[in-house]
Amino acid sequence: MNPAYPVSVRGDGDGWVLSDTGGMFWGRHGAAGLLLRAPLPDGTRAVLLQHRAAWSHQGGTWGLPGGARDSHESPEETAVREAREEAGLEEENVVVRTSMVTAKASGSHWTYTTVVADAPHPLDTVPNHESDELRWVVEEEVADLPLHPGFAASWHRLLELSRVTPLL
Repeated sequence: MNPAYPVSVRGDGDGWVLSDTGGMFWGRHGAAGLLLRAPLPDGTRAVLLQHRAAWSHQGGTWGLPGGARDSHESPEETAVREAREEAGLEEENVVVRTSMVTAKASGSHWTYTTVVADAPHPLDTVPNHESDELRWVVEEEVADLPLHPGFAASWHRLLELSRVTPLL
């Protein structure tokens, strides 16, 4: 467990799951993140990325706003809640389009679900303590950043899904 994780976390989903291979995964009921897309003025697509705070698990890497699912939440509810907490995004500005399980922990029930959603334009963000920075990044430039390993492993599938899912 990461001892630097703040003691002020809340929710019945907060906690680690141990896989049968010894890997530790955050979220007792799984986890979810929001892949929020928006059109730039020139028509290209950008996605909102989070530069994870140094103290966090895989700190210093880029990923999606997201976190642990609580027992009463769907992956979509989790992703939107986490985006509100970590990026200051309001639910009414986010339209959920689809979702995909992008990671599983061997020998456990744990999954990570990436929820794809759209915004009408790049929204203003307000990072919380879990983010060093939030940035809208053109889809084709995402892989150029030092990505969280889990996000990096799923990015090619998410990019394909994004390309076949038209922006609202």
